[in-house]
Amino acid sequence: MDRIEIGRKAEDLAIKHLLQQGYRIVERNRRFRQGEIDIVAEEGPCLVFIEVRSRRGTEFGLPQETVDRAKQQRLKKLAGAYLQRNSDWERTCRFDVVGIVFDEKGELKEVELLRNAF
Repeated sequence: MDRIEIGRKAEDLAIKHLLQQGYRIVERNRRFRQGEIDIVAEEGPCLVFIEVRSRRGTEFGLPQETVDRAKQQRLKKLAGAYLQRNSDWERTCRFDVVGIVFDEKGELKEVELLRNAF
């Protein structure tokens, strides 16, 4: 599997996990000129912007650790653009990260959901 296929598989697995946790998926791969929001979901009254990160193995760290300050700032700007387009400024929002670890064969090894990650 190439990087794009792994990314798509990770997002599919993340959505499955989020649904099991009681989230309602609103949108997937919402694109803006400045970038993309992987998943927009609701958990109760809260609107959640979700970044999905994946890796094969953990020898170089966990996938969720790759959401650095620069990535967080980009996601906050994208969320602002989303809220502005949807006139949804009154909602409580948060940012979650889903880390997906695959083994060397591309099989799922671990899923971790970090609520309110930043």
